[in-house]
Amino acid sequence: MKYILFCFCMLVVATSPTFGQQTPSKLLIHVTQGAENPTVAALAFLVARTAIEEGHIVSLFLAGDGVPLIKDQVLDNLTGLGTGKLREHYDAIVKGGGKFYLSGMSSMGRGVTDEDIKGKPAEFAMPSVLVRLTLESDKVLVY
Repeated sequence: MKYILFCFCMLVVATSPTFGQQTPSKLLIHVTQGAENPTVAALAFLVARTAIEEGHIVSLFLAGDGVPLIKDQVLDNLTGLGTGKLREHYDAIVKGGGKFYLSGMSSMGRGVTDEDIKGKPAEFAMPSVLVRLTLESDKVLVY
């Protein structure tokens, strides 16, 4: 009887529509490296892109030297050594529903303006947003 019950349970699990599928996680990627370190900057976006392509929910918080990465001139010209083109990663992140938050204070200090984020899934944010996103996320990666 135990064997039959075990087989029945295994059959139910194996035929479940979610069997073998990973549950989507919320991932926060905190990016403080910028164009001065193109390989790391592109790697952060590559990891975000990969997570989205695997079905996860991704937010990126750009701070410090990372905030200028949102500028079109940087997106179009930055390529990491072995980590790809920033624009290609950015476009995939946007297509997959990724969201960008930019440190307001870092943005002011580095000349990132409303014009730079116009039409992008991005917003300026204070440190309290970074804290909230961190607490709401399943995992946090920092680049």
